[in-house]
Amino acid sequence: MSERAILKIGDREIELSIVEGVEGDRAIDISKLRDLAGVIAYDPSLGNTAITKSAITFVDGENGILRYRGIPIEQFVEKPNFVEVAWLLIFGRLPTRQELARFSEKLTENELLHEGLRHQFQHIPVDAPPMAILSAMMNNLACFHQQLLSVEDVESLEAAAARLISKVRTIAAFSYRRSQGLPFIYPDPHLRYCANFLHMMFSLPYKQYIVTPEIEDALNLVFILHADHEQNCSTATVRTVGSARANLFASCAAGVCALWGPLHGGANVEVMNMLEAIHTGGMTAEECIRLAKDKSHPFRLYGFGHRIYKNYDPRAKMLREACERVFAKLQHQDPLLDIARKLEELALSDPYFIERKLYPNVDFYSGILLRAMGIPTNMFTVCFAIGRLPGWIAHWREQHEDPNSRIVRPRQVYVGPPKTDYVPLNERK
Repeated sequence: MSERAILKIGDREIELSIVEGVEGDRAIDISKLRDLAGVIAYDPSLGNTAITKSAITFVDGENGILRYRGIPIEQFVEKPNFVEVAWLLIFGRLPTRQELARFSEKLTENELLHEGLRHQFQHIPVDAPPMAILSAMMNNLACFHQQLLSVEDVESLEAAAARLISKVRTIAAFSYRRSQGLPFIYPDPHLRYCANFLHMMFSLPYKQYIVTPEIEDALNLVFILHADHEQNCSTATVRTVGSARANLFASCAAGVCALWGPLHGGANVEVMNMLEAIHTGGMTAEECIRLAKDKSHPFRLYGFGHRIYKNYDPRAKMLREACERVFAKLQHQDPLLDIARKLEELALSDPYFIERKLYPNVDFYSGILLRAMGIPTNMFTVCFAIGRLPGWIAHWREQHEDPNSRIVRPRQVYVGPPKTDYVPLNERK
């Protein structure tokens, strides 16, 4: 007989089954709790509640482990290929040479925007937030590709995924060009995914931006490391919207809106603002560490600690090493990188941070790396969204194909007024 949990409520005992994952993670199945015991579980922010069974990504925060479809994240460093990882996440396995070539061709075929969609950029304020543009334009894609609003087989999923993953970088680049008052640069079908994005961002009509292999690999790595991270806020949003059988475009646009928040996708912007403030304010790293431990002081040390990781975030380590490679190639010095290195060195040797397991997270170095590529701060979260899109699509598909999936409908514990009679307007004081 499988192991079961016993819940005691007064003199009643309720048996609940145990669900166990392939890596030994265990959960008490409370899906029938209200029917069996007349109570519900109270778990603010769902910090201890698994909302699904998933085969996409495994995170072990205690030991600093991240795997995509079982493959350790570190194994994608040598020859980073974001398109390959996107296929892996969405379709559940590494692609064959033919499948990767076919998917890459579909990305090239779909890199242009419908002229009607492109003209909409002219009606957007120049100073509009890029994430607002991205979410709006992703929703608008549904207007121009209505044949993909219903995705019911692998072929239509591949077509929809290719359109979204390809067009999102064009939309992102166009939003940047709009903010700078620069002419749009059309995608180059001869360039690979990341190089093409940088080309649309930085080329001029009379001078094409040349992407070095080191920069292209670094951007591939940034996208890969952001491609999925289990049931985070934006992914849970995509699954929630998708549970209502909303189409893929609408569900992913909702994910963009969730990612926009400074506590989620905007966290590396906070890190960069902090490093800039330290640099311009002439503060020392030692002083920052001291102030960070003083809860009465307004200074906050961003980029350390993580909701899931209680060890060194493996993504942070990989991005730190990528920073070293890129800056060595560019022969460029960035005082913000020097500050970040020193802050990490001091924090990792300080008992306060060690005891609280406050290690650098993915946001600590990603902004510095994007800055080295010339990407402005207000585009950081957009780059996060480009990277996260394959993960959103994978989760949308997994939920869509789950025969046990139902519309997400959390319960609540009501704490408002008890039954109260309506008071006519002329009797109110």
